[in-house]
Amino acid sequence: MRAMNMKKAISKTQLLLATVVALTLLLTPAAFAAAPGITGPTFNLTARPAYISQPDGSAVYSWGYGCSVAPSGFAPALTGATCPNMQVPGPTLIVTEGQTVVVNLTNNLPNPAGNTSILFPGFQVTATGGVNGLLTREAGRATTNNVVHYTFVASTPGTHAYYSGTQGDLQVEMGLYGAIIVLPASTPAVCDSGVHASNLTAQGHWGETDFRLAHAAYNHPGACYDREYLFQYSEMDPRIHRQAEEQSTRTCTNCMNVATEPYLPAYFMINGRSMPDLMDPNYAQEYPHQPYNGNPHMHPGELTLLRIIGTGRWQHPFHEHGNHVRVLARDGNLILSANDPSSLAGPLLFTTTTTPGVTMDGIYYWTGKGLNWDPYGHNAASGSTLPCTPDANGYNTGAPNAINYFEWCQDHNKPLQTHPFGDVAGGGPATLPDPNIFANGPWFGGSPYLGPDATVRAVGNTGTTPPSGTVANPPDSEAGFAFMWHSHNEREITTNNIFPGGMLMMMLVDSREFVIDESN
Repeated sequence: MRAMNMKKAISKTQLLLATVVALTLLLTPAAFAAAPGITGPTFNLTARPAYISQPDGSAVYSWGYGCSVAPSGFAPALTGATCPNMQVPGPTLIVTEGQTVVVNLTNNLPNPAGNTSILFPGFQVTATGGVNGLLTREAGRATTNNVVHYTFVASTPGTHAYYSGTQGDLQVEMGLYGAIIVLPASTPAVCDSGVHASNLTAQGHWGETDFRLAHAAYNHPGACYDREYLFQYSEMDPRIHRQAEEQSTRTCTNCMNVATEPYLPAYFMINGRSMPDLMDPNYAQEYPHQPYNGNPHMHPGELTLLRIIGTGRWQHPFHEHGNHVRVLARDGNLILSANDPSSLAGPLLFTTTTTPGVTMDGIYYWTGKGLNWDPYGHNAASGSTLPCTPDANGYNTGAPNAINYFEWCQDHNKPLQTHPFGDVAGGGPATLPDPNIFANGPWFGGSPYLGPDATVRAVGNTGTTPPSGTVANPPDSEAGFAFMWHSHNEREITTNNIFPGGMLMMMLVDSREFVIDESN
């Protein structure tokens, strides 16, 4: 049986139930994203075929870039970091502004696929070796011309894309794309002082490790950040992949003839995976050719940098619940005010709609300000004693070791309703769903407050938290706010037309005492 059709013997109803259970149980709580990649400035890549997996059980024949030899290193230093000889997306290349970058590409695609190449939009590239191509020099199939060398200076910081410049309607669809992160040569001093220093102190106090690639996305005081994640959005039409697989064993060279229209994608991916697979750890063994995940976490008050790339053919209107995203730059170009070139002027976006080949860097931020109730569960009437001392902006930032670090002090000691827990009909904040329905999710402890003991803080020792959570994520160890992040194109939150799936994840805003472990 063709690998493309090797699906698990389960009905659509069973698949839906299994997927919902996977979403709500999430038995791997320490599976956070960071922005993993390999360091250079010299990279030795190969283009070759392999199979990537989808949550419906399909093994999809694909092409991808990978490491032909061991890379110079990995950044950040995550547990189990690896660079396989083929992966989708390709390895994230991490370099520093001003470095001369060399990418050596070897063509190990099947003979019928013919030549392949890489484009590096935004950079002045010199290409040698290989053969002439339409857009750049290409790696051919003969042993005398199957390697091409690309050289360029990493002149612009920020997030950039790379992808095949050969028969892009087929080769990019098959998986030949990736990301380049160019770190600024220097970062503003303000990124290491004030609130950013307090946030780092808070992380250290609670035993967290700083896995940022830099302290700012650009050399600009408005580009500082405290945590970062990379998201590459793409889609797949299995019919195209099936045709490529069927023709891959032909004995001719450069003779593949795959119809890429009409285009009917059935899989929608973030970093090469679909939900719920994208919420498993980076470098998970069950995804040998899909090493990167997409599972963001943060604490209140942290500036979270989102590195976003649109890949494939479709726009993807991705909505980050909980707040808008302040765009810093597009394609590595800071968006500056025409009236004041020293000031950033990027828009606040309700959806970070991606265009194929376009990248953006943006900041996501959440504090609880404006809720008009205390999300930390303080209630003076129940004896809560945690203080809140406002800084010049009204936040409790002078106590980085406190559970309620970064609380909006204007709402301190304001219970949500007359009864800070219980059903709405009884004056409480939330009506609990039927416990027989998989709807609660592991981070909902029956309380609207941050922190495992927030309900006790709100109602005193007489208060109890309704049972919820799982063995992996009990409400007494993690209780935060789970914001669903997803494509606003409803079809794109399915996997092969089954919901939930596709471009769907959760942003978890965790209370300060919960340790966000990004080591994998």
